[in-house]
Amino acid sequence: MAALSTDPLVPVTLVFGPETLLAERAAGAVVRAARAADPDADVSQVAGSGLTAGSLAEHVSPSLFATRRVLLVNDVQDVAESVGDALVGYVTTPIEEIHVVLLHPGGIKGKKLLTALRKAGVHEVPAERLTRPDDQVSFVRAEVRRNGGRIDEAAARQLVESVGGDLRGLASAAGQLAVDAPDGQVTGQVVAMYFEGRAEVKGWVVADRAVEGRTGEAVEQLRWAIETGTDPVLVTGALATSLRSLARLAGAPRGMRDADVARDLGIPPWKVRVLRGQLRGWSPAGLARAIRAVADADLAVKGGGNDSALALTTALVAIGTARTI
Repeated sequence: MAALSTDPLVPVTLVFGPETLLAERAAGAVVRAARAADPDADVSQVAGSGLTAGSLAEHVSPSLFATRRVLLVNDVQDVAESVGDALVGYVTTPIEEIHVVLLHPGGIKGKKLLTALRKAGVHEVPAERLTRPDDQVSFVRAEVRRNGGRIDEAAARQLVESVGGDLRGLASAAGQLAVDAPDGQVTGQVVAMYFEGRAEVKGWVVADRAVEGRTGEAVEQLRWAIETGTDPVLVTGALATSLRSLARLAGAPRGMRDADVARDLGIPPWKVRVLRGQLRGWSPAGLARAIRAVADADLAVKGGGNDSALALTTALVAIGTARTI
């Protein structure tokens, strides 16, 4: 059976589940721990479909230039059978100070490999979507604590109801509130100040206008938001959340009930009807391009550039253009 450990520096870690935020954090924890133990640790990342038994052997061989090595394998369900056998063998006979992280998005693909890995005793970290409101509330409280703040259950529930169930959006909001709240105490009043104030200063209004193709209005709302003190990180978080929700809705099976879609997306059923309206005019290629544009803006806002307003405006224009693809 899969092993349990609080130490991220185990030989092999299996991260299983579709929630990308939790998967990224689990993989990041291994990388950070390796670099804390050895600042020169070598980190490599490969796709499961491109990994061969030979290249795996190279990745898990001791490095000539670094004490530790970390190999991240994305979409491990796509590895060839021979590579899967080699991975299972590595679980049972690992090499000291070489750490392998296997990322699986959930589902039944690669079931034989998963069973073998678990039987071999792989360390497993779940990355399941949190669809129950109570779980989302617990996540918010943990995020606020993670950022040095405090929040009671009522305020956390208020934040979930305001932001929705997307974990990235919740994490961004919880982190910002923990930093900005007086003495780190996030109260219902603080949540309302950020998310229930004038509509024109909220990142969510900017995001709604953008994904609806109303670029001019989105830019105008962005200007209002920034001038009245809204943190640009909240705007990029809202944009990313809206676009990811549209992408997930686009991938939902045709004919699926709104209640079932809402449960999968972690949002109220009424929000599904709003998203269906916003999805009109979008293509998969356009959504992918818009998501990349927001990722670029997020990098700039968080320190990669000098002008957050310009980065966000550029992203809004890119979203409007992508909607026509």
